[in-house]
Amino acid sequence: MKFNFSESVNRMKTSEIRELNKMASTPGLISLGGGMPSPETFPKKDLEEIMDYVMENFADLALQYGNTLGNDGAREVISGMLRKTEGIDTAMKNIIINSGSQQGLYELATVLANPGDTVITEEPTYVGAVSAFSANMLRMEGIEMDHQGMIVEKLEEKIKKLIGEGRNPRFIYVIPTFQNPTGYTMPEERRRVLIEISEKYNIPLVEDNPYGQLRYYGKPVNSIRSMRGGENTIYLGTFSKVMTPGLRLGYTVAPDEVMEKFNLIKQALDLATNSFSQYVALEYVRRGVIYSQIEENKKIYRVKRDRIVSALKENMDGMATWSEPEGGMFVWATLKGDIDTRMMRESAFKNGVAYVSGQAFTTNGTQRSSMRLNFTFGTPDQLEEGIKRIRKTVDSYIGKK
Repeated sequence: MKFNFSESVNRMKTSEIRELNKMASTPGLISLGGGMPSPETFPKKDLEEIMDYVMENFADLALQYGNTLGNDGAREVISGMLRKTEGIDTAMKNIIINSGSQQGLYELATVLANPGDTVITEEPTYVGAVSAFSANMLRMEGIEMDHQGMIVEKLEEKIKKLIGEGRNPRFIYVIPTFQNPTGYTMPEERRRVLIEISEKYNIPLVEDNPYGQLRYYGKPVNSIRSMRGGENTIYLGTFSKVMTPGLRLGYTVAPDEVMEKFNLIKQALDLATNSFSQYVALEYVRRGVIYSQIEENKKIYRVKRDRIVSALKENMDGMATWSEPEGGMFVWATLKGDIDTRMMRESAFKNGVAYVSGQAFTTNGTQRSSMRLNFTFGTPDQLEEGIKRIRKTVDSYIGKK
């Protein structure tokens, strides 16, 4: 039988990161590619105790189908957590719990835009957003970034141009804190301008904040959703970086009318998010374990962040530039000269190191000489050795040109 696939599926491409994850177990390979937390940060003992407690006290509910928007208790503690950690004041009714924040991105694209519509992102942007928006056949327009995030002056220029072409953008998607893939953080003043632009042109603003609590240096910056005028911002968060990614829990905060539509689309996607995971998260937050675990994660990741930056300075000075993030999980490195990091990947694999090429994060085919380097998964020694192997790869690649 010949199967005829949909246009949207035929347009989709395999994620470079998913391909790298398949290779993570290759003996001797140092992976700086995937955005994975370190297993040493998983609160195994606490989760074991919590899971036993859930099974002893709530098994009938935790093993049953749940509410589409999410467990009321879990949504209530998420509301309190956001108030405490981000200054976001939101009611439980404005929170939906998803099967990871990736599902939230897919819901967002389905609810706020039609196939062929235009949306605005940072350039480069999160590869998962590229996948979710592409799956919904949206046209992405990336706005150039500097070390302070999206350049808002260029954003307004682009919006005016698109409106003139009859392509009114359906939403603006940003990761303003420790951006993936660059690690850059947008200062508060630019966030204010983003809110103003969103209101001026009536374009919804979406704030994705997976890494905000992983700050190692500097002072916290207010989330867009918590700022004056930011009440209509759609906010995405996740437990993947502060609990475990395997439990697949993310959440979205949105105004009432948007939440109604999220409820409808989620019913079509999976009816409801894993009930057991929600009960675990409820206890994880209620007991305050999340806050002590975040501090432990920061101690571990700060050392790793410093080690990879130091290794770049020692091995790549004069050959590349790179970000020095105050938090998060990634360093963005750009090689000098005409070097295609996607084409160089095979040589890197042979030298025992993996990274994600910049082109995986692009909306317009740029970022050819860049790469994203994850520093949370490997050990400090592996991070240093990985950078040495990248230097070796670059030397040999240049020598063959």
